Amino acid sequence: MNKVFLIGRLTKDPELRYTGSNTPVASFTVAVNRNFTNQSGEREADFIPVVVWRKQAENVKNYLTQGSQVAIDGRIQTRSYDDNQGQRRYVTEVIADNVQFLDTKGSRENSTSNNETSNNNPTPYDFDPTDEPKTTDVKNDPFADFGANIEISDDDLPF
Repeated sequence: MNKVFLIGRLTKDPELRYTGSNTPVASFTVAVNRNFTNQSGEREADFIPVVVWRKQAENVKNYLTQGSQVAIDGRIQTRSYDDNQGQRRYVTEVIADNVQFLDTKGSRENSTSNNETSNNNPTPYDFDPTDEPKTTDVKNDPFADFGANIEISDDDLPF
């Protein structure tokens, strides 16, 4: 079985190109932190090349930039080629089946701006009790405009 799962950040903006048959392909490198520290107590990272194809390649180019956090699942692939000097070169890379965007462009811009406190693109986790919708006053009947009362017996209820 050849399956890879990665979570990391892009080291630079993705590069998008098109094959001879006009198929989009994007490539980028993801920095993935190791789960342990070295002898100096520092956490190291691995820099893993990733390739993504077709519509997802265009989405990656359009929505991800350097520093974007992503989750990738895919497979490892190796290939070889001859460089300009005739040397045989080997490449190992992850071919992504799925790229999940773990942060928004707005949240990255806000976190890198000069400590701005305004957030124009709130996340679902932002909470301000003053933003909660106002409840209906129970003294006012919200169904008053619908006419006569509707009679329902207990047998009509599904529970």
